[in-house]
Amino acid sequence: MKTISDAISALIPYAEWIMLIFVVGGGLYLAIHSRLLPYRYFRHAINITRGKYDDPNDPGEVIHIQALSAAVAATVGLGNISGVAIAIYKGGPGVIFWIWITAIIGMCVKFYSCSLAVMYRENDEEKGILSGPMHYITLGIGKKARPLAVFFCVAGLIGFLAVFTTNQFTQTFMNVVKPDSTIASIGDANWKWIVGLCCAGATSFVVFGGLKKITKVTTAIVPFMVMLYLIAVLIIMAFNVDKILPSLQLIITEAFNLNTMIQGGFWGMVILGVRRAVFSNESGLGSAPMYHGQSKTDEPVKEGLVAMLGPFIDTIVVCTLTAIVIISSGAYLEAESNGILMTLIAFKKSLFGYGDVLLMIIVSSFALSTMFTYSYYGTKCLSFLFKTNMSKAYNIFYVITIIWAAGASVDFVLNLIDLSYALMCIPNMIAVIYLAPRITKRMKAYTNTLRQNKVRAS
Repeated sequence: MKTISDAISALIPYAEWIMLIFVVGGGLYLAIHSRLLPYRYFRHAINITRGKYDDPNDPGEVIHIQALSAAVAATVGLGNISGVAIAIYKGGPGVIFWIWITAIIGMCVKFYSCSLAVMYRENDEEKGILSGPMHYITLGIGKKARPLAVFFCVAGLIGFLAVFTTNQFTQTFMNVVKPDSTIASIGDANWKWIVGLCCAGATSFVVFGGLKKITKVTTAIVPFMVMLYLIAVLIIMAFNVDKILPSLQLIITEAFNLNTMIQGGFWGMVILGVRRAVFSNESGLGSAPMYHGQSKTDEPVKEGLVAMLGPFIDTIVVCTLTAIVIISSGAYLEAESNGILMTLIAFKKSLFGYGDVLLMIIVSSFALSTMFTYSYYGTKCLSFLFKTNMSKAYNIFYVITIIWAAGASVDFVLNLIDLSYALMCIPNMIAVIYLAPRITKRMKAYTNTLRQNKVRAS
């Protein structure tokens, strides 16, 4: 295991630059190419998500809000709680600024990739609707691009495992309940196995039920867990209201810290921000298009606009609030561990000594919803590779890795996922950039129709 860990660690520096070039560079190209058109229809995207333009006769399996909830369930989770803590722990408060920048750029990436997922989806009598990067690669670019699709799927088999989520949930559990003498007598290692087995058991009940069961469960869980977390965060911010503006100022000033630039750590901070933002909202990875491609719609642009809301909710809102709580409470100066411990300290300090228990309850919801949704991505990748429904086989493997991840080291798990994400970005972003003009043309036609309808209505 150590040999594998060392090999992955050696590859991470190259993976960091891949993500910077493809996600940020590619995203900037898309934003310029579109002339910021998707951003101008942010309000319209909210109306689509609310169901204002839903048509029950449209092709697809799930409505817009269900697709967004399922995709957000996979992103609003441990990445927003422990991912932000890890970023601040490794790079300081200034990293958050670069997380914001990556998220704003990522909104445009999500728009294009999820529009392509609807434009180039197939309807198979046995498997249902087939969508995602592997399909818009092969259908949009052509059969000559199949190696890119295969590359994406192979990397996705590892990248879409819920190992980081399981690992951080286990760390939360151990930190919150460890003082109990009964638990201490059982031993940390044994309890990690027990937590992993419980997570695997709970996940099994949902993931073997397929897409509709996953979306049904996540649609019920996601709004509740987000609201509970936001309420807790807002209460903490109310207790530290005089520290909110200084926290935001610290983020900005540290992002452009002159000493950091001179010492050569500036690009390291930027890359760390990109890594954690991509981990948080998955822009450029090609995961969200697999869910959004199932949406009931006959217009790809509509679903792209809905998908664009994901990075905003996930990163601009949730990650920012987490960062403010960590910085304003002073927890970022106390934690000596890489992971969720920093957020636990912030919650415990700010909520009368019981905040860590509340956070564990919230993390449980975040973790389970993410575990439910990630399995679907992996089954799609495996089914594409072998041209048959391999969901049962992948889900068995998926559940086993949940048990393993409970006891693995956070650094190994984080490096494994970061490397897989970087590899997934390569084929996906190549396809998105290559096919972008087709979506831009469609977007212009769609917005022209909206303007004409508005003129007629007036």
